[in-house]
Amino acid sequence: MRILYFAWLREKIGLGEEVATLPPEAATPRAVIAWLRQRGGGYAAAFTNEAIIRCAVAQEFCGLDTPLGNADEIAFFPPVTGG
Repeated sequence: MRILYFAWLREKIGLGEEVATLPPEAATPRAVIAWLRQRGGGYAAAFTNEAIIRCAVAQEFCGLDTPLGNADEIAFFPPVTGG
Protein backbone atom coordinates (compact mmCIF):
# COMPACT_ATOMS: atom_id res chain seq x y z
CA MET A 1 0.00 0.00 0.00
CA ARG A 2 1.23 3.48 -0.79
CA ILE A 3 0.98 5.68 2.30
CA LEU A 4 1.14 9.46 1.93
CA TYR A 5 1.82 11.96 4.74
CA PHE A 6 1.11 15.69 4.50
CA ALA A 7 2.05 18.87 6.38
CA TRP A 8 3.30 18.37 9.96
CA LEU A 9 2.70 14.62 9.75
CA ARG A 10 5.31 14.49 6.99
CA GLU A 11 7.68 16.60 9.11
CA LYS A 12 7.35 14.41 12.21
CA ILE A 13 7.67 11.13 10.32
CA GLY A 14 10.40 12.37 8.02
CA LEU A 15 8.78 10.98 4.87
CA GLY A 16 6.27 12.27 2.37
CA GLU A 17 5.33 8.79 1.27
CA GLU A 18 6.28 5.16 1.55
CA VAL A 19 5.17 1.78 0.28
CA ALA A 20 4.38 -0.75 3.00
CA THR A 21 2.90 -4.21 3.23
CA LEU A 22 0.15 -3.86 5.81
CA PRO A 23 -0.68 -6.68 8.18
CA PRO A 24 -4.12 -8.28 7.67
CA GLU A 25 -5.51 -6.61 10.81
CA ALA A 26 -4.83 -3.14 9.33
CA ALA A 27 -8.17 -3.10 7.52
CA THR A 28 -9.23 0.50 8.29
CA PRO A 29 -7.36 3.82 8.46
CA ARG A 30 -7.66 3.69 12.27
CA ALA A 31 -5.99 0.26 12.30
CA VAL A 32 -3.26 1.53 9.96
CA ILE A 33 -2.63 4.42 12.36
CA ALA A 34 -2.32 1.96 15.26
CA TRP A 35 0.12 -0.15 13.25
CA LEU A 36 2.17 2.90 12.26
CA ARG A 37 2.16 4.26 15.82
CA GLN A 38 3.75 1.06 17.13
CA ARG A 39 6.68 1.63 14.78
CA GLY A 40 7.74 4.29 17.30
CA GLY A 41 9.76 7.46 16.75
CA GLY A 42 8.24 9.97 14.37
CA TYR A 43 5.25 7.73 13.70
CA ALA A 44 4.30 7.67 17.36
CA ALA A 45 4.74 11.45 17.57
CA ALA A 46 2.71 12.11 14.41
CA PHE A 47 -0.22 9.90 15.41
CA THR A 48 -0.41 10.77 19.12
CA ASN A 49 -3.91 12.22 18.74
CA GLU A 50 -5.78 10.35 16.02
CA ALA A 51 -8.91 12.45 16.64
CA ILE A 52 -7.37 15.28 14.64
CA ILE A 53 -6.08 13.14 11.76
CA ARG A 54 -7.94 13.22 8.47
CA CYS A 55 -7.53 10.64 5.74
CA ALA A 56 -8.33 9.69 2.19
CA VAL A 57 -8.45 6.20 0.75
CA ALA A 58 -7.95 5.87 -3.00
CA GLN A 59 -8.11 9.70 -3.17
CA GLU A 60 -11.55 9.86 -1.51
CA PHE A 61 -11.97 11.56 1.85
CA CYS A 62 -13.24 9.10 4.42
CA GLY A 63 -13.60 8.37 8.11
CA LEU A 64 -11.05 6.47 10.14
CA ASP A 65 -13.31 3.40 10.33
CA THR A 66 -13.83 3.07 6.57
CA PRO A 67 -12.82 -0.38 5.28
CA LEU A 68 -9.74 -0.21 3.03
CA GLY A 69 -10.96 -2.99 0.76
CA ASN A 70 -8.65 -3.33 -2.23
CA ALA A 71 -7.39 0.27 -2.12
CA ASP A 72 -3.75 0.76 -3.02
CA GLU A 73 -3.30 4.22 -1.47
CA ILE A 74 -4.05 5.93 1.82
CA ALA A 75 -3.21 9.53 2.72
CA PHE A 76 -3.03 11.10 6.17
CA PHE A 77 -3.17 14.84 6.84
CA PRO A 78 -4.05 17.31 9.56
CA PRO A 79 -7.32 19.29 9.58
CA VAL A 80 -7.47 21.81 6.76
CA THR A 81 -8.65 25.36 7.18
CA GLY A 82 -9.67 27.79 4.50
CA GLY A 83 -9.06 31.45 4.35
